[in-house]
Amino acid sequence: MDTTAIHNAAVAATAPAAAPASLSPSRRAWLRFKRNRLGYWSLIAFCALVLLSLCAELVSSERPLVVRYEGQTYFPMLKDYPETTFGGDFATPTDYLDPFIQERLREGSNWALYTVNRYGPNTLNYFAQAPNPSAPSAANWLGTDDRGRDLLAQLLYGFRVSVLFALALTFTGVLLGVVAGAIQGFFGGKTDLAFQRFIEIWGSMPELYLLIIFSAVFAPSISLLLILLSLFGWMGLSDYVRAEFLRNRQLDYVKAARALGVGNAQIIWRHILPNSLTPVVTFLPFRMSAAILALTSLDFLGLGVPPGTPSLGELLSQGKNNIDAWWISLSTFAVLVVTLLLLTFMGDALRDALDPRKASQ
Repeated sequence: MDTTAIHNAAVAATAPAAAPASLSPSRRAWLRFKRNRLGYWSLIAFCALVLLSLCAELVSSERPLVVRYEGQTYFPMLKDYPETTFGGDFATPTDYLDPFIQERLREGSNWALYTVNRYGPNTLNYFAQAPNPSAPSAANWLGTDDRGRDLLAQLLYGFRVSVLFALALTFTGVLLGVVAGAIQGFFGGKTDLAFQRFIEIWGSMPELYLLIIFSAVFAPSISLLLILLSLFGWMGLSDYVRAEFLRNRQLDYVKAARALGVGNAQIIWRHILPNSLTPVVTFLPFRMSAAILALTSLDFLGLGVPPGTPSLGELLSQGKNNIDAWWISLSTFAVLVVTLLLLTFMGDALRDALDPRKASQ
């Protein structure tokens, strides 16, 4: 064998192995999060439920997705058609639960493609055989409430309202909390003292009484409820952000930025804030849980969303008023428990993934 080849092989054998590429902190945190199987699969399940609720109209609706009638194609999900379009007698919106209309849509070459659950959140089946509230059956898988509305549709649409409201409330609370905490922690001194006294006074105000007063003065709406809860939901988070800013503003990289003439806004936005978001991210699932519970509690008391809006709290109130209709309370309670458990498991896994004591794992 050629001596040069032997020498190259010996050098390759004795050369140290190349060091593995270093992972970014966010990548390492994600890998630690994935190793927590309970938290990871809770995230997958929660995202799947949210996606399902966002597509609720394609899953649960009294209107067919597509109708083929006498050679014409109709899309009732996108447009209202009068009853006369399908052989009815009146020019009123078509009731697709009417046995006569259903029979017309099955005649000959006619056909209709329905959703999985053939009821919307406010659909009333005037042709139902059982009195309301009715127990679970082949027509209504989870039964109906005291007004005859399908319970499965109510839960699906009510879950969507709760999650979207929780996301909006969490976003506004985090935004206000981060801004207030950053100002307190970065400037300190009299600014910090003034904010602390304001938070003490503002936090002592009776939030529930204010909600009752505003509900009596203004018409109930989700936007009004969001504004009122946002005014009180930021104070807890601001304390954590303030503590992080008080700690990080004394570090060397901040002093170096000051020495280079970097302005306060740039120091806050580009240097301190990215290193102070760990408590913010950690508390996101728990803040969403608190927001869902707050909306459910207010709906239960009649201070939440406007009448007619699908609501988990209203279903709990119906279950309390109709003890014999066990399926209302049981189904709503199961949805709330599963939702809060998924968020709690996600929060625990996220907290462990961002724990600096486990950064080397």
